Amino acid sequence: MRLAVSALLLCLGMAATGVSSGAATGQLPEPVSSALKHARIPLSDVGIVVQEVDAPAPLIALNAGKAMNPASTMKLLTTFAALETLGPAYRWKTEAYLDGKLENGVLQGNLVFKGYGDPKLTVEQFWMWLHELRQRGLRDIRGDIVLDHGFFVDPTEIPAQFDNDPTRAYNVGTNALLLNFNAIHLRLIPNGQAASAVLDPDLAGYTVQNGITASAKLACRTENAFSASVEGHTIKLEGRIPADCGEVDDYFSPLPHDEYFFSVFSALWRELGGTVQGTLRTGHAPALQMPYATYVSPELSEVIRDINKFSNNIMARQLFLTLGTADASEIAASGVAAAKGGAGGPEAADAQGNRGASASQGSSETGAKNLAAPANPEPGAGGSIARSIARMHAWLTTRQLDFPELVLENGSGLSRKERISAGHLAQLLQRIAHSPYSAELEASLPILGVDGTVKKRFHDSELAGHAHLKTGTLDNVKSLAGFVDGPTGKKWILVFIINHPHAPLGRVAQDALLEWVGRQGGD
Repeated sequence: MRLAVSALLLCLGMAATGVSSGAATGQLPEPVSSALKHARIPLSDVGIVVQEVDAPAPLIALNAGKAMNPASTMKLLTTFAALETLGPAYRWKTEAYLDGKLENGVLQGNLVFKGYGDPKLTVEQFWMWLHELRQRGLRDIRGDIVLDHGFFVDPTEIPAQFDNDPTRAYNVGTNALLLNFNAIHLRLIPNGQAASAVLDPDLAGYTVQNGITASAKLACRTENAFSASVEGHTIKLEGRIPADCGEVDDYFSPLPHDEYFFSVFSALWRELGGTVQGTLRTGHAPALQMPYATYVSPELSEVIRDINKFSNNIMARQLFLTLGTADASEIAASGVAAAKGGAGGPEAADAQGNRGASASQGSSETGAKNLAAPANPEPGAGGSIARSIARMHAWLTTRQLDFPELVLENGSGLSRKERISAGHLAQLLQRIAHSPYSAELEASLPILGVDGTVKKRFHDSELAGHAHLKTGTLDNVKSLAGFVDGPTGKKWILVFIINHPHAPLGRVAQDALLEWVGRQGGD
């Protein structure tokens, strides 16, 4: 019943691959130019900036002002804006209300869950919180399970709109009451010509119809040839896996948010010895009533690590919507604090985090500060894409950052529409390097050859461990942005964006530039 969370985070971040030139400064290293030429990627479809973090101008700039699709390197903008706007100690909360009378462990009424956009309420944390509800005295629920996810304005998201593959984990849509990324971990175990299927977490009310076979004709490391779908309350698995290559696992999201939440809750509640007689419905938390219990998330500084290390799209989108719940006055205040070198210190963070979150106690955070969002916000006070875009532009204004080419859709980079230039990504990285929160942001980035999405790049090289880099991959897009430590002790900013049908072949050129910067420092 326990997910391998890091693997799921990576799966949630990875979309399927195979989705006016500016003035040039400096000269591209010959290995980079040769690699791009060999991949048949014209220089006009590439944006590159190499700049020492303390330098006033770049050493290399190619098409630096051109608007380009950055893929997941857009997460740099979202996570840094969140750090400076919300503060690194910001936390989300999820509340449970009793809508009825509790007597001798029996609730004569409904159990209501209200969410505020927590990006990482996993099944393990949910189980612990439900265990706390049992410890508080709740055993049997005679009414319904009511879900209140109104803190985010209902988005008009269509899971299949990105790549016509709605069950893929990276296509999960946002929800103020997101549970376990709305994903199911599927493990397939070869057994002769058959394959056993194990699903995690358990889903109450659903049965599995396993039609997957194991074939000796399939080679290892080939594209998975199986699928999962839902018909009524049956999860149908079909296809084949290699017979001689060990277990195969994947993540998918076949259920709507509410049905997934209710099914997982019912399975866990039954496991804990509780009962529920009612059904699922949506509604609102009781007004002017204290929560029965509150779960408090990890701090933002920890959450952005998962977002950037594993390029987690749904977590980035949840964070982007959370930005839309911040007041303009708070953004202005954080800008003033940043100008003074504080970027929203303990006092500012406390003021932002405790908006109306007074007396509710978390499952393991009694008296915790920085609880996010008021317990019962005014109508219209929740997050929306439009508000988030407006808040992002307001934050950029307070930082005197002018990105006229910037196009935002969801803040994750899983988008055909989002745009930013290589030059402005480099400017953002330079601002990050000199921010009071530079350590938090840089620590969230994958370490070259060590972890995250660049774990397998340069892992046997002297460069391993000497760069923190955010990657991005979509059909026709290959991007890389972050910091590289030179051999002389200098820190370099590197941005390399490719927008071209041959973009996947551009990794060789990106690695060549990485090696040039890392070993020669541009000297």
